[in-house]
Amino acid sequence: MRIKILDTTLRDGEQTPGVSFTPDEKLRIAKALDDLGVDIIEAGSAITSEGEREAIRMIANEGLKAEISSYARILQGDIDMAISCNVDSIFLVAPTSDLHIKYKLGITKNELVKKTLNAIQYCKDHDLIVDLCTEDGSRTDVRFLSKILESATQYGIDRFTLADTVGILTPEKSHDMLSKLAKRSKVPLGIHCHDDLGLATANTLSAVKAGASIVNVAVNGLGERAGNAPLEEVVMALKVGYNCDVKIKTKKIASVSDLVERLCGIPVAPNKAIVGDNAFTHESGIHVDGILKKPETYELIKPESVGFRRRFVLGKHVGVKSVKKMLDDLKISVSDEQLKDIFKQVKFMGDKGKKVTNVDLEVIAHSVMGIEVEGAIEVDELVAIAGNKFTPTASVKIKIKGREITESATGTGPVDAAMNAIRHATKEVPFELVEYHVDSISGGSDAVVEVMVKLRSKDKIITAQGAGSDIVLASVDALVNGINLIMRRIS
Repeated sequence: MRIKILDTTLRDGEQTPGVSFTPDEKLRIAKALDDLGVDIIEAGSAITSEGEREAIRMIANEGLKAEISSYARILQGDIDMAISCNVDSIFLVAPTSDLHIKYKLGITKNELVKKTLNAIQYCKDHDLIVDLCTEDGSRTDVRFLSKILESATQYGIDRFTLADTVGILTPEKSHDMLSKLAKRSKVPLGIHCHDDLGLATANTLSAVKAGASIVNVAVNGLGERAGNAPLEEVVMALKVGYNCDVKIKTKKIASVSDLVERLCGIPVAPNKAIVGDNAFTHESGIHVDGILKKPETYELIKPESVGFRRRFVLGKHVGVKSVKKMLDDLKISVSDEQLKDIFKQVKFMGDKGKKVTNVDLEVIAHSVMGIEVEGAIEVDELVAIAGNKFTPTASVKIKIKGREITESATGTGPVDAAMNAIRHATKEVPFELVEYHVDSISGGSDAVVEVMVKLRSKDKIITAQGAGSDIVLASVDALVNGINLIMRRIS
């Protein structure tokens, strides 16, 4: 069964609190979605602002393969604004629940039907594809939905979408409603789910099983409140769990997720299905042993199939085979006796609640082997200035393999400024900061903090740490430790 993907990252996803894309950012995401294989891109809501219309026009005029759509209420003004953006279709939203009709619109059901049909006719008069979406459809009587569906079909709608606007559906209810609509529908049915009960993916899949052929999703599950059904989860569940035909190039899922994460500033939870950092990361010794023998023992899908690589981390659950595998990845050869000593130290650190990173393991291994390793980068001097009347600024003097470099930079605060200065000074090293985390490991105003950073260098993720009572210095130490590991690998 061929299932079409309607992505609403640029409309409903942008309604995530704190998220706002520029027109250029929207175009970058739209091009990535098109390259991913998304069938329909809801590029925004044209009535919102001139900046929004500029973004929608840019996307509509880019010559993408995907159908480009704009959200519109059942108002001529909304539709006119969408028409001015050269979109292919209108995602026409009509509130259908008694609650919305009475309290939001203040009209009767008959008046709602009339306004909806007039809006459909106006769209069709302008040669637009119409996807009629029933806002709060999940709290609407199915008999009334069927009435709207039948009338709207006569007016030429191309799709009919049930929206679970407040995320109240359960899989059983989703299946029941879509089954009843499917028996009457002469047009493709869509489903638009929100995750307020954590059931958006399950409800979407249940709707597909009942007859829906278009799924509304957002990258990383972005959206209002708890978000929309996540594209990555729905797509992989359809392919793996239901053997459905989708056009998505799954190997590009990770890169699209990363792009959206960077541009919206909303971090993906480590335990997020499919695209979280932990999705293909293993610590338990039993699991790692199984993975090394046969990946399918503890992995449902191959990480490469969604653009990821398998990773192992070391903690108190670690097994000796995990340590050996990580040492092999670092190209460090050790004897059996040295491996036992390294394993004991890793276990000891794990019992203290510490995760052993690539850098930590390399330091431990070199210590056991009696090798002193000097960093390629050394920080000689660091000055960071911040205040109400000043833009946070930092200057650093570093040595890279004996060569002295001085750089300065500004930032949102002294930590950001200092790390930007280090970036400028080490611009010859290929890396990207993908995560920054701070923990206080002692109390009081002179608390010691531990800083963890994750750096991406080509296809490798490198973690490193720094600690101290000065958060700026601890942050710089963590960043420099990570860069040193990258430089040792590429040298």
